[in-house]
Amino acid sequence: MLDIKLVRDKTDTVIDALEKRGEDTAILSKTLDIENKRRDLLKIVEEQRERRNKLTGEIGKLKKKGEDASSILEDAKKISDEITLKEHKLRELESLASQELLLIPNIPHDSVPVGRDETENIELRAVGKIPEFAFDPRNHWDIGEDTGILDFERASKIAGARFVLYMGAGARLERALINFMLDLHTGEFGYTEIFPPVIVNKEAMTGTGQLPKFENDLFKMENDKKGFYLIPTAEVPVTNIHRNEILNEEDLPVYYAACTPCFRREAGSYGKDTRGLIRQHQFNKVELVKFVKPEDSYDELEALTKNAEEVLKRLGIAYRVVALCTGDLGFAAAKTYDIEIWFPAQGKYREVSSCSNFVDFQARRADIRFKRKGKKGTEFVHTLNGSGLAIGRTLAAVLENFQQEDGSVIIPEVLRPFMGTDRIRP
Repeated sequence: MLDIKLVRDKTDTVIDALEKRGEDTAILSKTLDIENKRRDLLKIVEEQRERRNKLTGEIGKLKKKGEDASSILEDAKKISDEITLKEHKLRELESLASQELLLIPNIPHDSVPVGRDETENIELRAVGKIPEFAFDPRNHWDIGEDTGILDFERASKIAGARFVLYMGAGARLERALINFMLDLHTGEFGYTEIFPPVIVNKEAMTGTGQLPKFENDLFKMENDKKGFYLIPTAEVPVTNIHRNEILNEEDLPVYYAACTPCFRREAGSYGKDTRGLIRQHQFNKVELVKFVKPEDSYDELEALTKNAEEVLKRLGIAYRVVALCTGDLGFAAAKTYDIEIWFPAQGKYREVSSCSNFVDFQARRADIRFKRKGKKGTEFVHTLNGSGLAIGRTLAAVLENFQQEDGSVIIPEVLRPFMGTDRIRP
């Protein structure tokens, strides 16, 4: 959430940010209208409070003299009643303004390239060698079905489209990737492992920016008055660990890593990636979350991205890093790097991680602050997160990049201790 003072005092800056994102700037009109009404009413209330205080002083003086103060008491009571009514209206306007602010996206950092959509993202680096095959490489779903490790048909019978059954070595490969990633991030990069709830409340979804704008993308529990949701990513519960808390400066930075199932309706993706593991309703993902001091957040974004990249370097899979342009930037993000992994059968890169700096946008919504040593007051922390990595897409890339002409799949060396084998055979 943006600071209302920024929206009010630097409206042109916010309008420019919205235009760069391709958003309708009319979204600001209602917020500013409510805020102007609130400020006008607040001025009246403050004047009435001042008037009431003067009358209270006069009443005290009259009573000391033993004189009649009934008429002034009556005036003071009328003013107090008016103030009470106006304070109620003020609270209503403040609530309305906050609800409107929740719909305004974050302001892109100055370093974010300006562009309309994903076609204008900028490649920063390509890492690793794209494999060459002496045969036509096959799609991961064909490899998975032929080796008996992926079963889409039976998953459809159980749950419907966009689900998968991992069988035998497939389930073991999924688990191997999870353990490898968590061991790497916690053992070498200093993240604390978290296993959070995968059902969260409305407040948690609002804190990270999924609500109210993206409710149609979420799995909401039916007939539930409290408003529980299945998480779309571990970002939600892990970021909300410190909701409504004040951290100490010496406790920062805080790094968390969590692997959870993720649930997404994939609204608007009809006809896209209907086969395979790319766009599932349920999938596992290792998520990295950081809470840092404001002056450190962009350095922390670079480090976070490199942590996620290291997974692919050790697996030996080619990838590239792209800077998202303003038109492709997520609602809550100020800057995002996407890591895209090479898929030989498709002959292109596909996103496997997004690493984002949200600056104080989520912290303001979730009220996550910190106190600097020796200084008065508090500040909002900066939050960051990134996939480290999406498990299903990584597994799919392993199948495609390490497939052999005889139908087998070589297991990357770093996964062999977890797998207990060096190859998956038909």
